[in-house]
Amino acid sequence: MTQQTATLRQRLRKQRRSLNRFQQRVFATQSLHKISRLAEFQSAQKIGLYLDAFGEIQTKKIIELCFALNKSVYLPMICNMNHHLVWVKISRNIYRNKRFSLHALGMLEPMASRGIHVSHLDLLIMPLLACDRYGTRMGMGGGFYDRTLASAPHKPYRLGLGHNFQYLDIHLERHTWDQAVDAFICPAKTYRFRRKL
Repeated sequence: MTQQTATLRQRLRKQRRSLNRFQQRVFATQSLHKISRLAEFQSAQKIGLYLDAFGEIQTKKIIELCFALNKSVYLPMICNMNHHLVWVKISRNIYRNKRFSLHALGMLEPMASRGIHVSHLDLLIMPLLACDRYGTRMGMGGGFYDRTLASAPHKPYRLGLGHNFQYLDIHLERHTWDQAVDAFICPAKTYRFRRKL
């Protein structure tokens, strides 16, 4: 990782964490409206999501909408053997009663021993630190999504979710292992990409 990338990551993390509760609620509602109108969301039955923990767009309203529409919700769990993500189906009861465990990296995970491969999902809504105009996704640096998605080239549809300032009208460096997104939604706009440069 270059010093420039490290500095950009640090700045975006700080900016994301500086948002207050009111801003987070507004941005979550605006993002929900855009996602609910997305054809890929409307047709999807198995949807992978995340539990926000580091200032990302909050996913509570999206998860509740999925349950209301009888869509299946899956949350990521880190497999300690290979550091890939597996996807665990959760119920409304599990979600509302917060039956999760705290991972050492600081996020909540489902309390389950098994999950499905990401390719079984129809839609994957994932967090990021930045997305450029080509759909290049910059994550938190652990590589979990990149390793996982490398084994699923065709499915699911990859949707990045972030704040307006996380869309960068530049060309981020993309390594061979970096996994791009098909679209990026932020409160202000929906961007669609051709995944291969």
